[in-house]
Amino acid sequence: MRRFSRFFVPLLFISLLSGYVPMAQAEIQQQDYANTAYAPLSKEQPRSYGGKVGRKALSAFANLTGSVLEIPKNIINTSNKSNIFYGLVGGSVKGLVNMLGRMGVGVADLLTVPLPTQPIAYPVYIWDDFDQDTSYGPVFRLDESPKPSKPMVTAPK
Repeated sequence: MRRFSRFFVPLLFISLLSGYVPMAQAEIQQQDYANTAYAPLSKEQPRSYGGKVGRKALSAFANLTGSVLEIPKNIINTSNKSNIFYGLVGGSVKGLVNMLGRMGVGVADLLTVPLPTQPIAYPVYIWDDFDQDTSYGPVFRLDESPKPSKPMVTAPK
């Protein structure tokens, strides 16, 4: 048994390292993520508490059920950026990591549904922008809508 583990552990370590090193050297950095404002879900964001909570619940269920799509998404995107072999190996590993990340985001959103927070994962839904790599933003930032301005009242002349 010890002889098997002496062979298996280094082999496992080398295989994981060979899958990770090309990913670390590839340009998978997010473009200006820190400098851009968090992208809205749509052109018109909900302003009411119920709309924000409903959007959060919907994105929680979508992240939990659609997280499996991260694996083929990352295989396709990584293959398009490099070659097919690296796309299959590195994209599978990257997709598995992003799948677990999206599932974690879905669980966190589901547990904190009553708190109207900004989305954590971008793109919010995996099908929003299939060509863009998934990135994760600030956690538990309240979604504060701009307060409506007071109407100006003018006296009639």
